[in-house]
Amino acid sequence: MSDHILEQLGPYLDGELHGKSLQKVKLHLTECITCQEEYTSLENLSATLQEAPLPDFPSPEDFASDLALLLPRKPALPIREKALEFGWWLAPIGLIAIWMFISTTNLVSGAITFANSLGVLNDTSTWLVSGSAPETYWSAALGQFGFLSGNNLQIAEMAEAITRITIPQIVWQVSLATLYLSWMAIWWARHERQGLGQALES
Repeated sequence: MSDHILEQLGPYLDGELHGKSLQKVKLHLTECITCQEEYTSLENLSATLQEAPLPDFPSPEDFASDLALLLPRKPALPIREKALEFGWWLAPIGLIAIWMFISTTNLVSGAITFANSLGVLNDTSTWLVSGSAPETYWSAALGQFGFLSGNNLQIAEMAEAITRITIPQIVWQVSLATLYLSWMAIWWARHERQGLGQALES
């Protein structure tokens, strides 16, 4: 016969054909040598696959354990190094807190000094004014020698008082900013070094 049913041999071997299709394939196999040989080949292949031992797959628990061993792990740090690492990350928070405290203190002190120079705090307790207002030595000396008087002396005293408050504040802010930038530079260097170490390990 010239018409072969090779595409139906697989379903026939697996028992998926029924009724007329099944009878048709059975009848065809009794008459077609080519299809008989192909069907015999499929039977032998199926028997070989069934007799072949299954690969020894690990259990899910063993697979997860083996996979965890292959993953890069960061060594556990001793308690002392953990404390240092924790303190390291608290450093910028501490710097920001100090900066906020100093800025707030200087702002309040400057406001009290400015208000006192304008005469607004005449009735305020002396400890508040004296504790917040800086001394104006240079303005007082210039006033004693007659170089300043009246409004000029008052303006000079205000300028000197504000300067004595502003300069330390600027120095503190620059110092804290320098410390913070140094912390950022060291953090970046450590981060790059850790990344390079992980790349070399992998």
